[in-house]
Amino acid sequence: MPAFLASLNPGWLLVLAGIVSLFVTVRVVRQGISILTPILAILLLVSAQHGVDLMNIDALGLPLTLYRVDSLNFLFGLAFLIAALLNGIYALHTDNRIQDGMALAYAGAAISAAFSGDLMTLFVFWEITAITSVFMILQAGTRAAYFASMRYLGVQVLSGVLLLMGLTYVWNATGTLQLTAFTGLDQPGALIIFIAFGIKAAFPFLHNWLQDSYPKATVTGAVVLSAFTTKLAVYAFARLFPGQEELIWIGAVMTCFPVFFAVIENDLRKVLAYSTNNQIGFMICAIGVGTPLALNGAVAHAFADILFKGLLFMSMGAVLFRTGTTKANE
Repeated sequence: MPAFLASLNPGWLLVLAGIVSLFVTVRVVRQGISILTPILAILLLVSAQHGVDLMNIDALGLPLTLYRVDSLNFLFGLAFLIAALLNGIYALHTDNRIQDGMALAYAGAAISAAFSGDLMTLFVFWEITAITSVFMILQAGTRAAYFASMRYLGVQVLSGVLLLMGLTYVWNATGTLQLTAFTGLDQPGALIIFIAFGIKAAFPFLHNWLQDSYPKATVTGAVVLSAFTTKLAVYAFARLFPGQEELIWIGAVMTCFPVFFAVIENDLRKVLAYSTNNQIGFMICAIGVGTPLALNGAVAHAFADILFKGLLFMSMGAVLFRTGTTKANE
């Protein structure tokens, strides 16, 4: 493969393909883009060199690393790309340019964020995931979906604003924005960034956006949403806060409290939203433990959850598509 392609962030390819898809009116062409682009991106990823900065620029005096691959983000990126491919296949029954294009761009933004080598690049794609993902809810076309999407967008943008605030403290104190793990929440900007990540990971008392929005998304949109936002937050915690003891207790609470709500819930897609909280709790707890074995377990669990949670949302989507409801009593 040519060197310039091997140095191309595969997430950027998906973002570009998503933008192109917004203007492609021929359904079969758009479907081909949705399926072939993740396959090509996987080929780009597996050919990338590990442990080196593959794309660097200087923007307004800030040195930015736009693409860096290592053993941690490789697995998250690969899982995201597989999810994007499966989502494209699952969406073959639809004919919605906005949904198809934004789903690809959303996946690409999450992948680009995972392969970012600095906090500013992470922030940019962190916010792009918020903007693109909201269309997975909006395209449902209902009044409830509209208001849920606005609440969702507000929460996700807040997470990005906090991340930007935190990285300014880091820049001011250290003069660098490299993705280096914090050793404690008392470091400049650490607590603010911790909260920003916690919002996207749906920490207790910061989690309601998940149960509010996912069940109101389109049949395909809920599947797409299940793969990226919360798992990107899990990656961010594994990158910047491994071994942070507070995560053990937060993760333990996350594994327990959603179960009680799930067993009394009637909407089966909302049950899966609570299950997402529960499973993320295991990952967060393992990241808090911070040993190599625990971190490997967290990453393996995240990889598996991206796939099995997507399949569960696909099954509920099939029920919704055929019957018009996912209410258990109906």
